Amino acid sequence: MSMPNNWQKSSFSGSGDGNACVELASTPTTIHLRESDTPTTQLTTTPTPLAHLLHSIRSGTLATPST
Repeated sequence: MSMPNNWQKSSFSGSGDGNACVELASTPTTIHLRESDTPTTQLTTTPTPLAHLLHSIRSGTLATPST
């Protein structure tokens, strides 16, 4: 698996280097997400599941666990 080198920070995170934020990078077949505070820990997925997650969050249909 190729490792990304094109990390992009969310525009909502501000412009300072010390801001905690989510960063995203892509390779030809995968999308990588990481927290800027812990860049060695990465979540890897493909575009379709990430698109479904983002759609669920935006539409308010993301199911939450029952307590």
